[in-house]
Amino acid sequence: MLMWIAQWLQGLSPDLGFLRVFQYLTLRAVLGAVTALLIGLFAGPRVIRRLTELKIGQPIRTNGMETHHVKSGTPTMGGVLILMSIALSTLLWADLSNRFVWIVLIVTLGFGAIGWADDWRKVVYKDPNGMRSREKYLWQSIIGLLAALYLVFSISESSNLKVLELFVSWVRSGFDVNLPPKAGLLLPFFKEVSYPLGVLGFVILTYLVIVGSSNAVNLTDGLDGLAIMPVVMVGSALGIFAYVAGSAVYSKYLFFPHIPGAGELLIFCAAMAGAGLAFLWFNTHPAQVFMGDVGALALGAALGTIAVIVRQEIVLAIMGGIFVVEALSVMLQVTWFKYTKRKYGEGRRLLKMAPLHHHFEKSGWKETQVVVRFWIITMLLCLIGLSTLKLR
Repeated sequence: MLMWIAQWLQGLSPDLGFLRVFQYLTLRAVLGAVTALLIGLFAGPRVIRRLTELKIGQPIRTNGMETHHVKSGTPTMGGVLILMSIALSTLLWADLSNRFVWIVLIVTLGFGAIGWADDWRKVVYKDPNGMRSREKYLWQSIIGLLAALYLVFSISESSNLKVLELFVSWVRSGFDVNLPPKAGLLLPFFKEVSYPLGVLGFVILTYLVIVGSSNAVNLTDGLDGLAIMPVVMVGSALGIFAYVAGSAVYSKYLFFPHIPGAGELLIFCAAMAGAGLAFLWFNTHPAQVFMGDVGALALGAALGTIAVIVRQEIVLAIMGGIFVVEALSVMLQVTWFKYTKRKYGEGRRLLKMAPLHHHFEKSGWKETQVVVRFWIITMLLCLIGLSTLKLR
């Protein structure tokens, strides 16, 4: 929005030509990060105080870690602070005519609404389980599939009208439309190597990435500061990929598909980093507030959507390796428990407790040790992911 205002003022007077500096994407990204950070730091105490007044405290599972029982009653739903900071900063500094900015914002806020409903049930009805899994996945699937159907055509078309026309032609052709190579699944560390997906394959992959990353981040959010810092690091790295993909010069030089308009997502990624760091100020151990599902589901969905747009789904899995392992630990634990219970009459566990971070706590690691070590691992994985920019 501020970019439009700067352009309008330039048209009024030639003496305001210095406002052209706001056209630069990198400057707006820095200002977006700073804006989100300041909004989060300024509004944080007020949000925490309001959540405390409303008695929106985190319920702790009775079968969870014993050491976490002291956290019962800590204000939750702090993800509202993150989403507010991201949305305001993005609306201020991004080009609001950009289609990708809006689809990422809609998906993020949509998943945030699902998380809000889940958290609200936990708080109001005192149910640690919140929204039932089937209901949650239903709403996640609706948003994920709608986003996938839009993105499958918007990757190759720059206007919403052309996206609609391509969708109509796809339906009329009996669901048979060839997508450009840049819509295929890109393999990291290889030059111009992609696996053609087709419309159906793209939609399924996009759905799995968005919904999967959303739930993976949510499962990771179990310790003070554990999820938010990896989100900041992975989101910042994806911002670099977005900048490259949106640049005709850099994408050609680095053998990346050129996605016109994708560079504007750098603003969103920068805002997410600033908002995340502001939240970490209050979420670091011992946490004054938890993000809750309203934050975790939204941030995970945002990462997945951005990765799909810049065609880096596999790189997202590499950089977000902590999220992937946390989700797999739960899936393997549940599967093995059900299998052994059916076969032996008694369920057995692979881990002492799932998700994985609780296994390490049960093994004697302190909470801060688990958090910082997971941060370090994420940092290394992000460096590996960023190396794919040149090592191709």
